[in-house]
Amino acid sequence: MLIIGLTGKTGAGKSTVALTLKEKGCYIIDGDVIARQITEKGSPILPELQKAFGEDILDENGCLIRKTLAQRAFSSKENTELLNSITHPEIKRRCENEIAFAEKSGYKTAVIDAAAILEGDCKDLCEKIVVVHADKDTRLQRILRRDGITYEQAMTRINAQKNDDYYLSRADIIIRNYPPYNIEEEILKLEELIG
Repeated sequence: MLIIGLTGKTGAGKSTVALTLKEKGCYIIDGDVIARQITEKGSPILPELQKAFGEDILDENGCLIRKTLAQRAFSSKENTELLNSITHPEIKRRCENEIAFAEKSGYKTAVIDAAAILEGDCKDLCEKIVVVHADKDTRLQRILRRDGITYEQAMTRINAQKNDDYYLSRADIIIRNYPPYNIEEEILKLEELIG
């Protein structure tokens, strides 16, 4: 079974590409869903996150206050790396379980859709890396519309990620998702890969 790592900077349009690949019969492993699952109430990594980012990242019921964690984790590259060092090993374990399920279910291709795949352990599971790319202004506008956050919060997220060259130089295939490129035409680059 072919395993593709799908990544890109925040606001680049990974979700759009993942949805299209799902429609084409690929099994999608959503890194955001897994990241939420591993931080649900009672998760063994919550105490580690508290130690790193403060006791008050959990509410009185023991549930993660995601906005508070995000503000602290994305406030610097060091904090983002600290978050990743805590969460990535568990994310990789869950991805491996999902891949095993996809293989057992007869899928020919599994796609790990994850923003931080290049920084984490999951890249070792992938045969090909697909990077969805968009320029900074396009990504900023998408984040502001999508997440309903302030300009400053959006820029903090953007600046917490590595530069474009980091992503582009590690890509086997680049999907350009900004004018004048057409996302549907760009996705055709993956047809041969996924059969």
